[in-house]
Amino acid sequence: MRLGWIVAVAALAGCVEDKVVDGRLAFAENCAGCHGDTGMGDGEFGKQLIKPPADLTTLTRRYGGTFPRDYVMSTIDGYQRGSHFSAAMPEFGAGDMGPTVMVGSTPIPAKLLALANYLETIQR
Repeated sequence: MRLGWIVAVAALAGCVEDKVVDGRLAFAENCAGCHGDTGMGDGEFGKQLIKPPADLTTLTRRYGGTFPRDYVMSTIDGYQRGSHFSAAMPEFGAGDMGPTVMVGSTPIPAKLLALANYLETIQR
């Protein structure tokens, strides 16, 4: 499974208008205001919310040692969200997430995949 994601990341380099989508930059632009620069849920805007943002650095630990990539992408996209999510969390899939890359036979927005890949790198 991990090899498939490595191939998908490599595909980003060649399929997205010759630009690699930078997951760290996408996080900084779209998520850090609430989740903080390090993803620990301590962003300046997040401090003003009634329900604090999640610590995104503990996803792997909370999911039994495996990074929950599909869950993460569907949460960011807005496709799969429970009632425990704050209404302050945007449904990014409702907007333009840019060009897509193929992961197997599934088209995935390159920005969404880059965000998920970045989140996997900040796990503690």
